[in-house]
Amino acid sequence: MRYAVYFCPPLSNPLTRVATNWLGRSAFTDETFETPAVSGLTNSEIAFHTAAPARYGFHGTLNAPFHLASDADEAALVAALTALSTTVAQFEIPRLVISRIGLFFALVPEKPVAELRDLADRCVLELDRFRAPLSEADIARRAPQNLSSGQLANLQRWGYPYVFDEFRFHMTLTGPVENRDADRVKQALHGFFDPVLCEPIEVRAVALFTETERGSPFLVQSHFPLKTGEKRRSA
Repeated sequence: MRYAVYFCPPLSNPLTRVATNWLGRSAFTDETFETPAVSGLTNSEIAFHTAAPARYGFHGTLNAPFHLASDADEAALVAALTALSTTVAQFEIPRLVISRIGLFFALVPEKPVAELRDLADRCVLELDRFRAPLSEADIARRAPQNLSSGQLANLQRWGYPYVFDEFRFHMTLTGPVENRDADRVKQALHGFFDPVLCEPIEVRAVALFTETERGSPFLVQSHFPLKTGEKRRSA
């Protein structure tokens, strides 16, 4: 069993509905759906580009997947997440935009959101005691030869390269896309997602996802509401 702490909008959110339709799978219910009709892409192309992110479901990573440490258990992890969430005020991401990160496409904040960075930092710092050390195979999967010195240090210390100064929040939409197809895929994504990218995304909770065995689909196990009160707006 692996656990991960992600942000995902509620099941009823229009962006969640569109992203679930695009990916062809819901992490809330594990239901799969027929490939949508998307201008500029064939059904087989969509299935190919979404195969990898569909397994994880629509999400943004706050604490990457990890096995529990030998002296930790799920109940203690849930208790720690509950305690953390009650000390973080709800906030919003003013706008998400489509961006290409390396070879894959994702939704990213149009501008940095300090509250989002702070939340991710705390999830890493305060939950690290529940994480088992990475195996040699885990490290190899991250292709350490392709990481910067800072990313490699993060991988070795925190189990994930992209934390703290290397953190970049993203909600993955595709697997790797070859350069020759990038413009066409980007145009198709804009046509499909732009209608639901006009409104801010409210961050009201964090979610604990589980993967029963490596390679199986990730599922939302539970949500942890953030502190209510005056909602902070990012500049």
